[in-house]
Amino acid sequence: MINIDDKLISDDVVDKNFVCNLEKCKGACCWEGDFGAPLTSAEINTIEQYLDVIKEALPERSKAYIDLKTFHHKYDKDKFDGTAIHPDGACVFLTDEKGIAKCGIEKTYFEGKQPFRKPVSCHLYPIRVKKDQHTGIELINYDKWDICSAACKLGDELKVPVYQFAKEALIRKYGEEFYERLDDIYQQIYQ
Repeated sequence: MINIDDKLISDDVVDKNFVCNLEKCKGACCWEGDFGAPLTSAEINTIEQYLDVIKEALPERSKAYIDLKTFHHKYDKDKFDGTAIHPDGACVFLTDEKGIAKCGIEKTYFEGKQPFRKPVSCHLYPIRVKKDQHTGIELINYDKWDICSAACKLGDELKVPVYQFAKEALIRKYGEEFYERLDDIYQQIYQ
């Protein structure tokens, strides 16, 4: 484990490799699983603010789902708010571009229609963050999932550690100084 401030980072985050390979997995993390992407209350508020714009990029079934229910859901088992999912497991924000799952939130961000890129939990993937309720320490782990085997293989071929793949998202969540400290530790211990 690596300790930076009040964060414990799993060794897997620095010694495992990963580069998303959408051509192989087709974005399966957007339609596989039992729950949606974790959302902060600030992210829920931001999505609500731009929901009409974001919905324009979504398929009809997602628009109907959001209109009938909502775009987020409280997942009782893990006690967090997350993006809502359809009964088949697909995120309500999933769009399809030539057979590859993409995020409707991110699509409208890149089109300049709204300022929010996507939930930081999605941006960080395959890193998952969980806060210990008793200590307040954040646990930063690598979430190894079989649907990402092509990403692991590509990461190994290119020799890109998980934390480097997630650099932009880690800086977004924790700042440049945190990332630089993590990178220094990697350079000292793992190189």
